[in-house]
Amino acid sequence: MPQINTYSDISSIAPDIQEDAIFALREMGTMQSLVRTWRDARGANPRVGYQYNKTSAQDIGESDDLTSTAFTPSELATLTPGEIGEQFFVTDLRADSESPDDIRTDGGRELGLAATDKVETDLLGELSNLTGGTIGAAGTTITWGYLAAAIAQARNANKSLVVPLACVIHGYQWSVLAKTASIAGATSVAQAPGVTEEMTRRGAISQFMGVTIYQVFAAVDSGDDFTGGVFPRDAIAIDWRRAIRVEPERDASRRGTEFNMSAVYAHGVWRATLGIQFKFDASAPTA
Repeated sequence: MPQINTYSDISSIAPDIQEDAIFALREMGTMQSLVRTWRDARGANPRVGYQYNKTSAQDIGESDDLTSTAFTPSELATLTPGEIGEQFFVTDLRADSESPDDIRTDGGRELGLAATDKVETDLLGELSNLTGGTIGAAGTTITWGYLAAAIAQARNANKSLVVPLACVIHGYQWSVLAKTASIAGATSVAQAPGVTEEMTRRGAISQFMGVTIYQVFAAVDSGDDFTGGVFPRDAIAIDWRRAIRVEPERDASRRGTEFNMSAVYAHGVWRATLGIQFKFDASAPTA
């Protein structure tokens, strides 16, 4: 019987065909565009915000003498900077052997992505520290009514219809709303056919009750819940003291190169009473 030569005969010695490497998917900075940002300082000095006490005008008689009331600022919020960092050490042999991927370029990019993801996670975590009101609870299914209530409470907290607000919601929570407002639901929103059309074709609406809605796909908690919120820019803040940087440092004795990422920033609620937090189930949709 003739010998058949197959790939299995050489599979142990045949080289792999290397395609371009891919990166882990991450949240990419949605929150940074929605919060108060400072870049005017360096170092580790805390930034402290103050608020004046509120006073009220009084009815007075024609000949009454005015009396002075207190007008004193008190500490409202403090942002304390901290440093983050990460490192890859790449040996010369690894760098010279890896093809076609450039480990130096890819390593630097991954470190930058890791830093951005950390900042986004920190800012998303501040949503649970908003104190202007709370809508929903663990395990609750989100509805348009709950969202309307959160927006109304945020308007009340800001005492204004014109202060720009943002709504941050998990993509899985959004899918629940999308189902009820599109042909995917049992009934369409007959009262607002334009919303049904937009939701069905685009999968999203840009605004609801005048508030722009932003979807994120951050990690949920152990109960599959996610805390989002409706808030103005001043509710949460980030204070950059040193931007994200990735620096190579040659180590000749170890025959390799360190790639060092670091950044210094502070984050926290700035005017927490102006934002409304909401907590709803964010389980992966199945139907």
